[in-house]
Amino acid sequence: MQPPLPHRRFSASKLVVASHNEGKVTEIRDLLKPFGVETVSASELDLPEPEETGTTFRANAELKALAAATAADMPALSDDSGLAVEALDGEPGIYSARWAQMPGGRDFDAAMTRVEKEVCARNGGPGGNRAASFVCALTLAWPDGHMETFEGSVAGTLVWPGRGTRGFGYDPVFVPNGHTKTFGEMDPAAKHAISHRADAFEQLIDACFAQPARS
Repeated sequence: MQPPLPHRRFSASKLVVASHNEGKVTEIRDLLKPFGVETVSASELDLPEPEETGTTFRANAELKALAAATAADMPALSDDSGLAVEALDGEPGIYSARWAQMPGGRDFDAAMTRVEKEVCARNGGPGGNRAASFVCALTLAWPDGHMETFEGSVAGTLVWPGRGTRGFGYDPVFVPNGHTKTFGEMDPAAKHAISHRADAFEQLIDACFAQPARS
């Protein structure tokens, strides 16, 4: 059996955050700050959003990262993430953003309301199985087509109504296991320490980035 190939190390000083979601861009920038990496978002470069045709978080993260790396001719980091609800057989999952898509743009209040209605319908009321998890796939891609992908998750429980104005997306209705605050109520630093994105990011850093020097 062949041993696994070593991960490619990131040696550039700048990369594209392959997202038009400012909440995700901000979180990724915050996570990269200790490593002295300059970031530019896909929206700042006016890069088109590729159609997410994958059937998994991993596949969508890879196609978005590769599209941005090719278009910008520099390494690109993409996140594909979403909320997976047990009572809904994992939905909205990779379609989490699409559940929020309305004629006038994305409306996550409407998406959270839809999740709550469908969970109640499936459970026969507001009780029952309210387990959920946030899942994240992070892909670092280079213009030559090489990619490194890592997946993370955090388990928790859905609450209703949503609480908190921090975070973004479905954060106000998700309480991670072992905590009492929703992601929408948590200080960003507290969320970064335990989130699905932080889980995947820690794996990415260990594999591809040099650790920052301690002062």
